[in-house]
Amino acid sequence: NLVLHQTVERIHVGKKYGDIPRGIFVVRGENVVLLGEIDLEKESDTLLQQVSIEEILEEQRVELQAKQESEKLKVQALKERGLAVPRADTLDEY
Repeated sequence: NLVLHQTVERIHVGKKYGDIPRGIFVVRGENVVLLGEIDLEKESDTLLQQVSIEEILEEQRVELQAKQESEKLKVQALKERGLAVPRADTLDEY
């Protein structure tokens, strides 16, 4: 098991990112696939732009909304062609 202190959640949207402080996390060992250390020197050489938490959350919301609109258009186009795509929430769990 892992106990992580001063953790942050990093959200990437396009060439922007934002860090959200999350505090202490306890992770069960069976859920750990890979563990690594961040090289702070290489991190500062990145082409990504750091933005505020509010700005990255808004960017993430806009991106999600655009993906949902795109998915709706795809489903509508398939319906017009006589094809039906089952939604994930209506599929059987068997």
